[in-house]
Amino acid sequence: MAFFEIRELTVSYRRNGVTFEPFNSISFELSEGQIADLIGTSGSGKSSLLCACACLLPNTSGSLLLKEVSSNSLSPEEWRKRVCYVPQKPTVIPGTVRDNLLLPWSFRVRRNDTPPSDTELRLLMDEASLGEVNLDRDAAQLSGGELARVALLRAFATKPNVLLLDEVDAALDDASARAVSNLTRRLVRNDTACLRIRHRPPDGAADRMFKLEHGTITQLNCTDKGV
Repeated sequence: MAFFEIRELTVSYRRNGVTFEPFNSISFELSEGQIADLIGTSGSGKSSLLCACACLLPNTSGSLLLKEVSSNSLSPEEWRKRVCYVPQKPTVIPGTVRDNLLLPWSFRVRRNDTPPSDTELRLLMDEASLGEVNLDRDAAQLSGGELARVALLRAFATKPNVLLLDEVDAALDDASARAVSNLTRRLVRNDTACLRIRHRPPDGAADRMFKLEHGTITQLNCTDKGV
């Protein structure tokens, strides 16, 4: 049984007044505990694919299944609690690191959920090698690499089944990108999978690699260079 399945997925939208389909009827799947890299040239539809997987785009057809449960059987909000999209630029709100980590629990969709305790947050911070960063620290004082890890921890703290990472290491230096990669590998365990857009060379964290090009998706060897 596949953990996360994408079947015959098609996206269309208006671009310069003309209907445009970045991809049509693409299918692939992810296994539990697996990280897959998604590569392709600019404009090939990679971000659209991630957004479609999170039910963030209109005019989408096809099937999305998580542990054999269809996205059509859940509200978009409930689906996004299980399939979490993390954009390239971290969302930072004024306040402390704690405030930023607990941001998802300020939204209506999680009003009945219990937020993680400080102890749980500290354990996550330790996973990200941020043990020296105080939860009361002003988030505006964090470096770009630290913010990227906080954004990833914030997503993971909501305990999604699927993480969709939209080139979260794009603006980072090599050392910070490695830290984010290592954190992703540590966090993706049982009952979790990850699809991430990357343009950097393979870092050894991915189990699979897909290339989206000319509207089709193909699987590559993980040692192939990104584009």
